[in-house]
Amino acid sequence: MSDPHPARASDKEDKRTFLQRLVEFIHPGPDSTDELIATLAEAEDNEVINADARVMLERVLRMAEMTAADVLVPTHRMDLLDIDAPLEALMHQVIQTAHSRFPVYQGERDNIVGILLAKDLLKLQRAPGLNVRTLVRPALFVPESKGLNDLGREFRSTRSHMAIVIDEFGRIAGLVTFEDVIEQIVGEIEDEFDIPEDEGDIFGLADRTYRVSGDTPIERVAEAFDTPLHGSDPDETFDTIGGLIAHELGRVPRKGEIVVLGGLQFVALHTKGGAVRWFKVSPAPAADAAAED
Repeated sequence: MSDPHPARASDKEDKRTFLQRLVEFIHPGPDSTDELIATLAEAEDNEVINADARVMLERVLRMAEMTAADVLVPTHRMDLLDIDAPLEALMHQVIQTAHSRFPVYQGERDNIVGILLAKDLLKLQRAPGLNVRTLVRPALFVPESKGLNDLGREFRSTRSHMAIVIDEFGRIAGLVTFEDVIEQIVGEIEDEFDIPEDEGDIFGLADRTYRVSGDTPIERVAEAFDTPLHGSDPDETFDTIGGLIAHELGRVPRKGEIVVLGGLQFVALHTKGGAVRWFKVSPAPAADAAAED
């Protein structure tokens, strides 16, 4: 026999008390991302969650609205390997840039044929008969519109750590790494070259040289070293020392590359995301300073 009061069954399944249902009726839950973030802020104020948890949850929510285009390294900042280059040239570029994996192209830079892991080049040292082409792994291609949540899942399912991003016209727009996606949740992943912000952007080293952050304002560097710093074109203005040096060189310096400017020698210590994070700065040798003048 059927239940003459089917509504009562659903009442039994609802474990909420009458007071809980009344509160939810009066104060309905958030129905948008902004409202949910405001709720998280309120939860932090009420000490339900701590600040770190609140920030991470907010980043997760924001990431749901982001695409590969929001975090990619643009094409002009990509370090690529030419599959037809001699092994010595490839090894030199790998050492200079210090990346763990590289997009590989053949002929034109837009013709990316795969990904090469730096560690795989060691196999050529032990077995010179191997061909570089046998070491190149398939590249993962994704559109600019690819959501970061979907991209993260694809990275895990394909066990890839780098994706080549394609624009709406089928051209290479840049690249994005698994680390780029993770950093949207946990914040920037620090490494041995990173120091706390409160330690400053210019500080001395034991060998009487200095480490200078690439995003340090030019005026601050000029004042610290008591030397004028300006580009070869007086009409061009730049905010950071990294931007000025990249303009003078015509590209972003590679790791270990030396640039002389304003009587100072800048050595690129560490690059990340297509920009120099740290320079090692010292007075330029007399010959180099004279050549600059």
